[in-house]
Amino acid sequence: MDGYVLEEIMSSAPTDLGDLCNNLALRKAARYLGATYDKALGPAGLRATQFSILQMLNAHGEVTIGGLADMIAMDRTTLASNLKPLAREGLVTVETSAADRRARIVAITREGLSRMNEALPLWEAVQARFEGSFGADEAARMRASLKAVLRTGFEPWAE
Repeated sequence: MDGYVLEEIMSSAPTDLGDLCNNLALRKAARYLGATYDKALGPAGLRATQFSILQMLNAHGEVTIGGLADMIAMDRTTLASNLKPLAREGLVTVETSAADRRARIVAITREGLSRMNEALPLWEAVQARFEGSFGADEAARMRASLKAVLRTGFEPWAE
């Protein structure tokens, strides 16, 4: 009888939800790839998120904190925390908007552009290494799939 009870308990044990969890799979891959990019960009004194912020500001010009947060899919509070060291180093400016005193405008500085350009070959090298290992077509499909995730209708930072 004891063997039967143990077998029944074992067969009714929950499946490892980690194997099914989209969030866990995404976060594991994000931590793995993020650490890889952080390490590669380290010699330029930037982390991957900081490089992304500088690149977005370079591509889009000055934007509000809310606009930048939307562009990089980050809540405003976390973005504000990420902007502080960049502002301290003189890589970005964060100023009150003349048009709307409640809004803060972020812009890349000349020093920020210089640092981004210093980091660009490092980013290109790690990007090429990843695509060489993972496959360029597979990487493009992955980026397309991840962009589609952002259109699933969730509002994680809605107030």
